[in-house]
Amino acid sequence: MAAAVYEWPWQYNFPPFFTIQPNLDTRQKQLDAWCNMVLSYFKVYKMYTMDVSGALTQPLFYNKSIDRKLTQEGLNVVLEELCRRGNLEWQDAGRTQCTIMWRSPLEWGKLIYRWAVDSGMTNTVCTLYELNHGDETTKQEFHELDDHVLLKSIKTLESQGKAELMGSEGVKFF
Repeated sequence: MAAAVYEWPWQYNFPPFFTIQPNLDTRQKQLDAWCNMVLSYFKVYKMYTMDVSGALTQPLFYNKSIDRKLTQEGLNVVLEELCRRGNLEWQDAGRTQCTIMWRSPLEWGKLIYRWAVDSGMTNTVCTLYELNHGDETTKQEFHELDDHVLLKSIKTLESQGKAELMGSEGVKFF
């Protein structure tokens, strides 16, 4: 299987994109573009977590070909916007690690539940490991989903009466 390759949006090669704009309308469009780019980048590479301290040296926030990168303040503005939109959760109080959710736990839950119904897994207990890493789910989008996001997704199903967590290792679908 060929490795995924991310296609950068046009803004990535536009130097002012890497400077947070002072005009509110322009800034909002810029933040929309940044949020879309971060989410699509994480989706293409099936990434879920980010170490904030090293982010500014990564291609997502540093375009070497035009020698432009976000400032730390700019990165903070983008991350706060992602958090405000519900696409980012901080993993620690110091805000050094975060989970990027390019699909909400509710959306993941729907995909997982559809698989459970379609594959006859209702009224059956399966382990979270089987769900996340098992042979039966290799072709599913949720295969190898971040454990934290998987658990949140199962909890959304639990709140809807479609699943029940069985301790910390299993789940039963209804």
